[in-house]
Amino acid sequence: MDFSEFKDKIVKVKKMELPGEEFHLKMAPLERLLELKRQAREAKTARKAAVLVLFYPSENNETYFVLILRKTYKGVHSAQVGFPGGKWEEGDEDYQATALRETREEVGVTEESIKVHRKLTEIYIPPSNFFVQPYLGTTHQMPLFVPQEEEVEAIIEVPLAEFMDDAIKITKTLTTSYAKEIDVPAFLLQNNVVWGATAMMLNEVREMLKQLL
Repeated sequence: MDFSEFKDKIVKVKKMELPGEEFHLKMAPLERLLELKRQAREAKTARKAAVLVLFYPSENNETYFVLILRKTYKGVHSAQVGFPGGKWEEGDEDYQATALRETREEVGVTEESIKVHRKLTEIYIPPSNFFVQPYLGTTHQMPLFVPQEEEVEAIIEVPLAEFMDDAIKITKTLTTSYAKEIDVPAFLLQNNVVWGATAMMLNEVREMLKQLL
């Protein structure tokens, strides 16, 4: 879709009802997610983070959004695909500020160039014990991405047309932090397997776009 058309339509997300956890769970790799989320809220020990689903125009004015491939490290999210984002810090005014700051740090897109359209449904990530608040935003110029050397292995630019194609929905056998050789729902985007929390958040975005576009 032409980005000029997309940016005129995406403003309507402010008035839409969020698809919510129902669409998260369609891509959840763990059946007990809601119970674990409830337990985490009661325990009040989970950390907080925020991420940004950022849409932008390509050189040909086609609509894209950005994902990142994280570096390989000793941690549960090593070498996984995710959104620009990270943990809340005391200097952040709110979680939206966290998402914007982390986007600047990880991919080089400045806060001033981004319009945040709305907050999406919060998600809980059991392996790292994080509540993550996603946001949906746009930038109206093609970004010159600058990956953060310490955190980002690669920038993944995903065309909207690919994202909306049902052929991207797959099942992948993976070994995760909580199970070995299990079948998990995933998206195949730019030859990258996207699963877990990122796929769950993407599924909510995808449902909203289906209704909107």
